[in-house]
Amino acid sequence: MAEELHVVRNQKDTVFRMLFREKKELLELYNALNDSAYNSPEDLTICTLENAIYMNFKNDISFLLDSEMNLYEHQGSYNPNMPLRDLVYIAKQLEKYTRDETIYSSTLVKIPVPRFVVFYNGTDGQPERQILWLSDAFEKETAEPELELKVLMLNINFGHNQELMDKCRTLKEYSQYVDRVRKYARVMRIEEAVERAVTECIREGILADFLSSQRAEVIAVSIFEYNEEEEMRKIRESEYKSGKEDGIAQGIARGAALGEAETIISLIRKKSQKGLDINEIADILELDVCYAKKVLDLLAENPDKTDMQVAELIIGQV
Repeated sequence: MAEELHVVRNQKDTVFRMLFREKKELLELYNALNDSAYNSPEDLTICTLENAIYMNFKNDISFLLDSEMNLYEHQGSYNPNMPLRDLVYIAKQLEKYTRDETIYSSTLVKIPVPRFVVFYNGTDGQPERQILWLSDAFEKETAEPELELKVLMLNINFGHNQELMDKCRTLKEYSQYVDRVRKYARVMRIEEAVERAVTECIREGILADFLSSQRAEVIAVSIFEYNEEEEMRKIRESEYKSGKEDGIAQGIARGAALGEAETIISLIRKKSQKGLDINEIADILELDVCYAKKVLDLLAENPDKTDMQVAELIIGQV
């Protein structure tokens, strides 16, 4: 794939993507993630699709290196649908990659190894790292999925994944910058908070060259990102408050309807089967720990019941 796919700039970038759309910084991040030592940025081929736009952002960074097709995505809020989104994305990407080949011949068409990583820095607590599985979204549980896709999700908030941060200075300094913006935004207007954070970071050598050369764009994007993040937080709070306030109902605050309860119970069952404990399950699914424990207890007491039958038990106890 000799040519770089066209990248459009008509959507609002994130600061993360502004940083890592440069090959030097992107290679630094790749090496840190994979304990590799590639030293030629020109060996890396950017191949972001022009129509891969989500939530008003163009968050993805897709690139080829050493027969691997990597999709890096920055997320400011937890999204359990990333495996499904990446499935759609990689299908389009591979279609583009193999446009000069015929997949109907007797010759095996070779494709790069797909790899998916989400860099999360939202304000909801999430583990240092976790794997999101496409099979968690299946309506029917299957022991051996014939189609699977896994996404590595890394928490890159300041103070998390320290080993990775130590290996990638750009990522570490990005984390410091975001943390500073949020800290100042708690006590002043977001416009003032971003201005102060940018000025201080430049003075202290944090992303200094990047912030100095692209100051105006970084400030505009940072304000947009923060406002978008706040809007999403308010939506989540509104959804939460619409649920009942007792301990069990908090776990199903995103929807007390039986069908939604069944979905949550199915996810809890699958996470438990993967060996996660109650606290990890509650964190990943954003549930009340008491509710997660109640579901796990009911599943243990009723091993032959379906997820819908367990949901009916839960609803009946609320």
